[in-house]
Parts: sequence; structure tokens; C-alpha cells
Amino acid sequence: MGIIIKPIVTEKLTDQGEKLNRYGFIVDRKANKLQVKAAVEQMYNVSVADVNTVNYHGKKKSRFTKAGLLRGRANHYKKAYVTLAGDDKIDFYANI
Repeated sequence: MGIIIKPIVTEKLTDQGEKLNRYGFIVDRKANKLQVKAAVEQMYNVSVADVNTVNYHGKKKSRFTKAGLLRGRANHYKKAYVTLAGDDKIDFYANI
């Protein structure tokens, strides 16, 4: 599996993409900032100025069913916020 798992397409990050040239990705939990930078530059043919990463700890969840109380937890994952240099842009909707 590659470094980049999927892009994050939310209202907040779409706005940041337009104003600050910043985009979000869900990345491999073991990947470091240099690996994320190289993967984004190779995949989208852009130049990356800055990478910020956030480790997200999955929350505990529980629900009541006929079988009783079910407990579990959401997955852990890592987010990367990538700021592009210059006038580079990433269009996530180009291949639809």
C-alpha cells in the first residue's frame, strides 16, 4: 500500500485549498513528513512547501442491541496537511 490512502474532501479543507493552497490527506500511520512530501509531489506533479501531520486516536464506541451492549473503537489514522508552493493546485474532481 502507498503512503497516501485518500484525500480529505471537506468544506473546511476545500476553503483552505482555495485561500491558503493547503490540502488534506489520510496517510499511512508510519509515514513521516518527508515521505508524505515525496508521495504528493510524485502523484500530483506539484511542489510542496510545507507538511503538517496529525495522529488521530480512534474513539471508543458502544451501542445497545438485542444481543446486548456492543463495544469497540473507531480506527486510528494519520492526517497530513500539505501546503503547496507557488501557484500549484490540486483538483480532486478532475477524474470523475
